[in-house]
Amino acid sequence: MRSVVFLAAASFFAVPAVAEPDLGRGEYLVRGIMGCGNCHTPMGPDGFIMDQEMGGRLVEDNDAFTAYAPNITPASRIAEWSDAELARAIREGIRPDGSLIGPPMPFAMYRSLSDDDLASVVAFLRTVPAVDMEVPPSEYRIPLPPAYGPPVEGVATVPAGVTVEYGEYLAGPLAHCMECHTPMGPQGPMLETDLGRGGFEFHGPWGTSVASNLTSHEDGLADYTDAEIADMIVKGVRPDGSPMAPPMPYGYLSQMSADDLAAIILYLRSLPPLADGG
Repeated sequence: MRSVVFLAAASFFAVPAVAEPDLGRGEYLVRGIMGCGNCHTPMGPDGFIMDQEMGGRLVEDNDAFTAYAPNITPASRIAEWSDAELARAIREGIRPDGSLIGPPMPFAMYRSLSDDDLASVVAFLRTVPAVDMEVPPSEYRIPLPPAYGPPVEGVATVPAGVTVEYGEYLAGPLAHCMECHTPMGPQGPMLETDLGRGGFEFHGPWGTSVASNLTSHEDGLADYTDAEIADMIVKGVRPDGSPMAPPMPYGYLSQMSADDLAAIILYLRSLPPLADGG
């Protein structure tokens, strides 16, 4: 068996669309499908330290960079940022001082967050308990681009439902499954040519995890049932009962609604078949 390792005022953004924040939606996204705490919440020997939720931690240390996810509670520097500045940092990777936030924050995906969902995430982050701690700045031993793309002018809301289109939004901008499960090239994930092929490596205290092929190829999900795929996504358990490794945020993904999970599986079934290895 193979394992699977992707306000209300128009002035909220300088865009034509009106962003509508919803605290309930923001909590569902941050503490659920987006799995923000998977990177931003410190970990101890028994798992996440929830009384330090979103307080920051070391995320990745490899030849290219040593990345720390910062404290994003109201006790951190984001308290001094406007909602629009925080939204831009999340979606475009640009801090208020103009500096660029580096990987592994999934900006290739987050650029497509809808205005309403982004507003809801920002609104909810303002309400999480303050954690008085800081982590070191990240160090990059590779050049960062000047930006991850042109300014985002606005992103419309994708209608919710058990559809391929909504599943693509869930597995892309929200859960960023497709960034982790797509091979990395010199300019980032090769979404145009190798979407969902897998092969990207993640390093952590558990060792090295390799993101699996999510396409409809026999090297991917072709031989799995929908129920088996669902258990791997939300339980981290393979069909043979063996546990899957981090960093996939199984606990966060388990908070998804049944319809959202079904939409993601429907979308994954639609991916063109690609064999492992390019």
